[in-house]
Amino acid sequence: YQWRHTKETRLSKFNQTEIEAMLGSYTKVLFVRDPFQRLIATFLQGMGSSPSFSSFVQDVLDSVTRNTTSVAWKPLVSLCRPCLVQYDYVVMFGFQRQELGHLLRRAGLPVDSLLPKFTDTQVLWTYRWLSEQMFSELSVQQKKQLSRFYRWDLAAFPFSSSFLSD
Repeated sequence: YQWRHTKETRLSKFNQTEIEAMLGSYTKVLFVRDPFQRLIATFLQGMGSSPSFSSFVQDVLDSVTRNTTSVAWKPLVSLCRPCLVQYDYVVMFGFQRQELGHLLRRAGLPVDSLLPKFTDTQVLWTYRWLSEQMFSELSVQQKKQLSRFYRWDLAAFPFSSSFLSD
């Protein structure tokens, strides 16, 4: 299907037979991250124009009701369709070093020369601390709305320590 594949082509442009053939010929890897941590990262990167995290979250929740949700905080299930696409690997944020090492070994590639240095444990600790701080800024209603908005991500992936799971 190379003749039909361009940078802009989406899977939805192909018929079911073509989609199954293409997906069957690739190793499919999905990188996932706790939705609350994705919100924090988006806020810290300045992608929202809000002065506080609480007002940023309210902007996100308002965009949900207006159906203008940004890809930066859209639920992963709606973006990656894990119920439709059989991913070969799902890599959790915070476990990249061990997961990517495994993927490289499975592909027969040298792990040491290709794998960057990750500081997974420090990153996880930092995001845990940040999550506690940011979560405390939110109202009970905002927490409930976020949990509802990300309910399918929380059900599909093992984000057991997510603040939105509580």
